[in-house]
Amino acid sequence: MKKILYLMVVFPLMVFAQKNQSQLSKTNGILYTMPEESEPHEGTWLQWPHEYQYGETYSNRLDETWIAMTEALVRSEKVHIIAYDEDEKEKIEEMLHEANVSLANVDFYIFPTDDFWVRDNGPIYVRDRAGKLLIEDWGFNGWGKKAAFTNCNAIPSKISSAQGKTRVDLNSVMINEGGAVEIDGNGTLLTTKSAVLNSNRNPGMSQAQAEAIFRKYLGVTHFIWLNGKAGLEITDMHIDGFARFGNSSTLVTMSEDDLADWQVPDDDIDKLYQAKNKSGKPYRIVKLPLTKNAVTTAYGKELGYKGSYVNYYIANKVVLVPNYHDVNDAVANAIIQKLYPTKEVVGIDVRNLYANGGMIHCVTQQQPKQ
Repeated sequence: MKKILYLMVVFPLMVFAQKNQSQLSKTNGILYTMPEESEPHEGTWLQWPHEYQYGETYSNRLDETWIAMTEALVRSEKVHIIAYDEDEKEKIEEMLHEANVSLANVDFYIFPTDDFWVRDNGPIYVRDRAGKLLIEDWGFNGWGKKAAFTNCNAIPSKISSAQGKTRVDLNSVMINEGGAVEIDGNGTLLTTKSAVLNSNRNPGMSQAQAEAIFRKYLGVTHFIWLNGKAGLEITDMHIDGFARFGNSSTLVTMSEDDLADWQVPDDDIDKLYQAKNKSGKPYRIVKLPLTKNAVTTAYGKELGYKGSYVNYYIANKVVLVPNYHDVNDAVANAIIQKLYPTKEVVGIDVRNLYANGGMIHCVTQQQPKQ
């Protein structure tokens, strides 16, 4: 009798467990998949610059760039603006009104922030196996504790609560900035070891461990690892400054000379040009120039280095491209326009933003449509 009861109770559980394990193995351990940037957006997130961290002059020099981004984006998607407090919200509304930017597609969230690099600290939207949109909250520690980060690290949690979306808390799993990883939408991830496997982010983490995490939470199964260069600038060489996936078959980067000027290691340049997708097929390489001249800000500061156009942002009907009042602006805009013929390329003046180390992609974050 006991044997019969055992078979009636335990055997079905064993079958269920085996079936469940079999289904899990078929997914290669993947729980969530990150939509590629060019997929249709519900909206774009912006963290508006404020005076509370670095002063009023700092934020005032950046407002025009945020106004220009908002003006271009509201034509075809929502713009979710994070304002530090109610006073900042009123200030932003007034600036947008004076610039004749419609607020019909704009909404505001009042959350204190340390800075405006929402690509790195903001929510990463992913889909579960049923297609439901969730928010992943990866750890953010100010690019290895080089800058204040406590307020910014809390942003994904606050957005998930405000939107009523399920939050996947990865703060104790991995420090991972959005600008550190590029996905092609077809199972491949491109990144630098200097920005991920750095002891200032993830001490002791191996490449295999990082890959298992990315596989599970971003849905990628093929990896292109560049070495990068730690300590060169605050991000320890984020990939989105010099190499992006234009689409599932195209890699957007620079010429060999320009990559060397960007201080990309020689071995990494070779790896980029030889990169293949998960099926073993080489990517089509599209090369954007650097600016012809070293960048000078709108307030006259000579930065002493050239600007990258690779750090662009793909929205629903526009592509926002960093521009520098340089002769190569038109060259880069035309190349990108050819790559996205159904969208309008909009050049955004990033000279003052660039003085702080980033460009358009660094300060935007997409929210895909459900």
